[in-house]
Amino acid sequence: MTLLAPDAKPRWRSFLEDVVSEEVQRIVSGQTNQLELKFHQIQAFDPDFADILLLQPDHILREGSNALRNYCLEMGAKQQNDPFIRVSNLPLDSRRVLRKVGHADVQKLISSEVIATKVSEIKPRIHRAVFQCSCDYETEIMQRDHTELEEPLQCAGCGERKGRVRFTLMKEKCSLVDNQKIEIQEIPERVPSGAQPSSGMVILEGDLVNRVLPGTRIIANMIPQMHSERKGARKTPLFEIFYNMVSMETETEAFSEIKIDQDDIEKIQKLVEDHPGHELLKLVTSSIAPSIFATPGLYQVKRSLALQLFGGVSRVSTDGTRTRGDIHILLMGDPGVAKSQLLTYMSNLSPRGKFASGGAVTAAGLTAAAIKDAFSDGRFALEAGVLPLSDRGLAAIDEFDKIGENERSAIHPAMEQQKVRVAKGGITATLNSRCSVLAAANPKKGRFTYRAGNASIMQSFAETGLQPALASRFDLIWLLSDIPERGLDEKIATHMIRNRASGLSELQIEDQMGSLVNIEPEEDTETGLDENNNLTIGFLRKYIAYAKTNIHPTIDEEAQSEIVKYYIQTRQNYQKGLINSQKSDYSLSPRSEEEQTEVSVTARALEALMRLTEAHARLHLRDVATKKDAEMAISIFKHWREEANIRDEAELQTGMSINRQNTVVQDIMKQIADENMGSMPMSKILDRGILRGIDDTIVRSVVQKLSRSGVIYESKTGTYEFVN
Repeated sequence: MTLLAPDAKPRWRSFLEDVVSEEVQRIVSGQTNQLELKFHQIQAFDPDFADILLLQPDHILREGSNALRNYCLEMGAKQQNDPFIRVSNLPLDSRRVLRKVGHADVQKLISSEVIATKVSEIKPRIHRAVFQCSCDYETEIMQRDHTELEEPLQCAGCGERKGRVRFTLMKEKCSLVDNQKIEIQEIPERVPSGAQPSSGMVILEGDLVNRVLPGTRIIANMIPQMHSERKGARKTPLFEIFYNMVSMETETEAFSEIKIDQDDIEKIQKLVEDHPGHELLKLVTSSIAPSIFATPGLYQVKRSLALQLFGGVSRVSTDGTRTRGDIHILLMGDPGVAKSQLLTYMSNLSPRGKFASGGAVTAAGLTAAAIKDAFSDGRFALEAGVLPLSDRGLAAIDEFDKIGENERSAIHPAMEQQKVRVAKGGITATLNSRCSVLAAANPKKGRFTYRAGNASIMQSFAETGLQPALASRFDLIWLLSDIPERGLDEKIATHMIRNRASGLSELQIEDQMGSLVNIEPEEDTETGLDENNNLTIGFLRKYIAYAKTNIHPTIDEEAQSEIVKYYIQTRQNYQKGLINSQKSDYSLSPRSEEEQTEVSVTARALEALMRLTEAHARLHLRDVATKKDAEMAISIFKHWREEANIRDEAELQTGMSINRQNTVVQDIMKQIADENMGSMPMSKILDRGILRGIDDTIVRSVVQKLSRSGVIYESKTGTYEFVN
């Protein structure tokens, strides 16, 4: 059925009077100047009218706004702002993939799931222009094209045409509306493998401006429009598509881009029921990158990655303080230990996963950038980087050691506060970066000199060239060493050869357009090379999305007691070791292993334990984290701390333990004494301490304690000597 133009206004009038009269009354009373409609309201009132709205949205919505304006005036509204209509919740048959929008969709009302990547500043636009002829007659013209100001062709007063008379724009009588441009991009999960994400420019007006920030996921209800491409002053026969936004629906439920039906939920719940105890974690762990052979060390890494995928619970306290729930993990390893493969797999597996390589990313590419002339208007626009685009997902950053110092400093707040703050070019904005960070770093000299077990992991961390303070931002740090071992090497080699032999030719797959093999099978499980069943990527992604969306575990008292018990016990052990060590401290004699202080944990480590506990409970779909969850979290945490051989928390901040710092200061003092005939000026001690990476407060503390213990004395102000 074709709807005639004169029919639109009376149908809108009937709809306004019969269906939404109360909403219209709110406009009349000045509470709002817009009418928010759901598509099903119009469809229930008149199905034919609803259908034609999708086919001729410009005309129908314009007639609707005119009908609404006249109706409000009749009801006594003051003529100030023009009321307008927005229609949302379009039917699914109007949903389009951005890359497939073509000439058939132009001037139609469509919807698309997209992510905003760039946002411009606000510019006022003339909505209703008033022109005055030289004869003083005024002409009003509606401005429907944002690219060009439409002027009168003829004066209705004197009858003269444009060119023979001058038309002056009466700015004080014009009706203005806020205008903003954003760039949208396809949802990353929907982009075909190897393809570039499609993007488009969208015009936002009125109340829609400043509704989105870069990285925001929305369902955009919009009208594709065309304008001619230009080469210099000439128009070409090619047209560019841009979009006028009618309404938008921001995400109210996380991971809405992953479709999970009731059958999927039942399968997920049955999976959890059929795998009690540690079996479920073992199954999920083995399902992560099954093509990579899991050595004993790599199995521990995969187990922690499984918990990272599910994550803890981000919470906001009563005073507004936020604590993150996302787990950050750093992988350090020799070349060839499959770090990059793990990161690539994790970024593909995690809902909203993003991958970046440190050698080819800037601070703006990681966080956000203010880009000038992004929309060819000479002004700044905000563009999101990897971390905001990974919001509520996972950011995998390879070659972490290749990132420059400026870039690394930008990562600090983005990892801990999970906010990216931009202040540039007149733009001040805060973007969310609520994502887990999985990073991989290589040694500068090709291979690590220090190995796990016989040295602190911070000695290996120093070989990457990363700043020690960055280590404290990670909940877990793993060192993957490539050590020759005959039996293990044989298993790894056999696994790699079998894995390669079982693969299919990429060229064949591309030639057959995917019909030869289904890369992501619909089944929930698949048989791996070890003949064990693993969860498929598609099912595991649904499992993770369902758990993170619906399960928000709290830690019960028994689990809390278990974590507190470990925390207090470890700190007490540290204190005992410290007291014992002080008996022989500052004696300048070597300290035995028994005298070394034990590993100490701080509140930062305590938060990591709670995140791991919540993640383990979420993996089991438990709303309450129990003692078993806490025990598993402590087990994983203790394993990496013992393997890392970290003596106290100071190592994660400065790269050296307190004992090591004390020893270094004492060595510095002996060197200075030897060089200056026993004299040790405090200024020289401080200078050399800074060169060795030791804070001056630590240096002063060591000097004071040595002085109190009688090992040194102050021969003159600011100069010390050893007691003979």
